Order: sequence, then C-alpha cells, then structure tokens
Amino acid sequence: MSEPRLAEKQHASGYGYFVAIFLSVVYTLNYLDRQIIATLAPEIQKDLHLTNTQMGNLGGLYFALFYTFLGIPIAWLADRTHRVRIVAFACTAWSLFSMACGLAQSYPMLAAARMGVGVGEAGGSPPSYALLADYFPPQRRSTALAIYSLGVPFGTGLGAAIGVLVVNVYGWRAAFLTVGAPGILMAILTLILVREPKRGGYDVLADGDAVHPPSPPLLQSLGAFLANRTLVLTGISSGLSAFVGYGVILWAPTLLRKSLHMPPGDYALYYGLASAVTGAIGTFGSGWLVDRLSVINRAWYAWLPALIYVLSIPFLIAFVSAGTWQVAMMFIVFTFLFNNMYLAPALAVVQNAVEPGKRAMSGAILLFLLNIIGLGCGPTFVGYVSDHVKATHGFSPLQIGLLALAPVTLIVIASHLAAAWSIGRDRTLAMTIEGIAEPLAL
Repeated sequence: MSEPRLAEKQHASGYGYFVAIFLSVVYTLNYLDRQIIATLAPEIQKDLHLTNTQMGNLGGLYFALFYTFLGIPIAWLADRTHRVRIVAFACTAWSLFSMACGLAQSYPMLAAARMGVGVGEAGGSPPSYALLADYFPPQRRSTALAIYSLGVPFGTGLGAAIGVLVVNVYGWRAAFLTVGAPGILMAILTLILVREPKRGGYDVLADGDAVHPPSPPLLQSLGAFLANRTLVLTGISSGLSAFVGYGVILWAPTLLRKSLHMPPGDYALYYGLASAVTGAIGTFGSGWLVDRLSVINRAWYAWLPALIYVLSIPFLIAFVSAGTWQVAMMFIVFTFLFNNMYLAPALAVVQNAVEPGKRAMSGAILLFLLNIIGLGCGPTFVGYVSDHVKATHGFSPLQIGLLALAPVTLIVIASHLAAAWSIGRDRTLAMTIEGIAEPLAL
C-alpha cells in the first residue's frame, strides 16, 4: 500500500467560518421550527384536548420517524450531488410544513404536519456536516461543527421568546406561521451565498491517487458504519444523551408555565435568554475545548461528555424539585449549559473517521441513532410516565416524569465511557487527527 499524502491545506479560510455561521443561522430556523411545539404545548393541549403522551408523540416520535428514516437516503444523495441545493430545498420544505402546523384543526392534521416538518429537516444537517468538513481541517472540525450546532440553543431560545409573545396575542396557530416564513428567504440566500466546496480538500490522499474514492452504494455505506465500533458507540451514546436532553427540552416549558405558573413575559425573557446564552456557551465551548484536549488524548471526545453528565444530575434534580419558577430557572441554566456538550465532539468523531464520500451518509446515520433514541423516545417517555403516575410527596406527575430521566443519565455516562474506550483504540481516528491517512478499518 502506498504511503499517504498529506493534504496541502492546513488552515480553514475566512469564508469557511462565514459558511459555518451562515449554516448555523439556517440550523437555528430548523431547530426553531422543530422545538417551538414545546413552548406552545399548553395551548395546543388545551385547544385539541390532548394527553401528555399524545403531546410527547407530537414533539418527538412522529417528527423523529420521518426525520431519521428519510435522512439516510437524502444523505446518500448528498454524497453524490450538490449539497448546497439539498440544504436549500430542505429549508423550504420544513418551513412550509411548519406553517402547515398552524393550519391544523385536529390532532391527526397536526401530526401529519409535524411528520412533514421531519421530512424537510431530514435534508438539513447531514449535508451541512459534510460541507463544513470540506471547509475545515480535521483539527478544527469540532469548533466548526460547534458553531453550526449553535442553532440548537439559539433555536430553542427564539422558540421560547417568539412562541410566547405571538401566542398571547394571536394564538398558537399564528406562532407556527410566524416561525415558518423566514425559512423561505434563507433557502434563497443559501443558493446565492454558499458555494459547493471540493470534497476532501482538507483530507489526505494516498500517493498516486488524484481524487478520493467515490461514495459507495447506500447499503455498503450503512454496513461500513455499523461495522465500525467507534461509530456505533458514538451513535448510541449520542442517542442516549439526546434521550435526556429532548425529554427536558420538550417538557421544561410546560413545567415552568403550567405547574410553576411562570408569567408569559418572564418566560419569554428569562427562559429564552437562558436557553440561548448558556446553551451557546456549552455548545461552542465543548467543540473548542475538545479540539484542544483531543491533541493530548483523543478519548476526550467522549470523556468530556461523560464528565459533563456526571455534573448534570444534581442540577436536573434541583430544577425538577424547585417549588417556584424563580428557583427552577436558577438550576435549569446549568441544564442548558450541559445539554448539548456531547454533540460537537460526536459530530467531529464521525466526520473524521470516514472518507469524504461517506460524510453526509455517516452524519445521517448518527442523526438516525440520535433522534430515534433521543427525540423519538425521550419526550414520549416523560409523557408516558407522567400519565401513569399519581402526585406524591409534593411532586406533580410531570415532575416525576422528568425525575425519571435521572437514572437514565447514569446509562448515558456509561455509554460515553464505552465510546471513549473505543476511540482510544481507534487507529484510523488517530491517523486522521494527526493528518495521516490509512484504510478506514478498526
């Protein structure tokens, strides 16, 4: 086998950072459309007479089923075609379906619209991950993907602020129409401002090769991911992390507004600001930090999330147990800080561990595991528990449902430690981080 040849470029360009920031804005709208249902849950439940389980399905399972399953074939297409156009088309689709949620007059209609939002958003993140991997070298990808992932806290914060302000004046249907409309403009700007980069421009080539290997068939890509121990364990640990994270994100607004009687104005200001600012610090900080720690020991890609979830348990319990919304807000800021600190490291592991022609597909498989386990089951789990328990010892059913996430967090910690063990033994990942290529096999 010929010796690997280092990529000529070693530093990301200023335009690369512009693309990361621009795609983060697109992702903010993506997440805003996805998460605003959590803010609107009390009004939707009252208007359509829904149980907590039904609400959990709307915010989680129904969306996740289409989002995750369609993400894989769309990502396979993105590995072969123009990724920027796919992102623009997806942005248009999820925005239109989000607006359709505001037109729903029944639970089945709303469920169908939420599925449609999932269809659109399936084409957003996997192509974006692959685009950013081609704009940044391996040693900077965690930071770049962390910039992109700022869409999660910013989308959550805007959803809280916009949702409450609009719903109090015009109702929950108008709120869906309001957050969906800007996506059409961003789709047009994506086509104008974002260039399709050369695939693998920052990655190494074997001597004698002029280009990277082409993207393999869909089933072969899927099989390669599932055969890679590091990728599978990273996907499982991410899914379990999202199980806890989405369980809190979907139901925290209802706990604050309905159970702790947080005034709408205070919710829009404090909850929106806390989720955006502290979530952004945690998201960007984890990417920036792991880029530096991984040079010392690449197992930090998973050690850092494991440590964070150890710290998160007492704050989760304190938030759920709070007797007033003021006290609850004091503790939920730490939940926002910790909630997504697993994401940028996990994305970097996946993008660094595969060839350029497999990146969108591998990102979609990661999201499949993350969302089918996390988004599909976390909110529904909390809703189901709260529907099947009675208030006891001063705790409401919803508080008990949220407290049930604490023991799940112990499993999350164990899964990240297992991923760290595999990452520490993954020679392919080690060579990629050091800028040297070899066959992608464990």
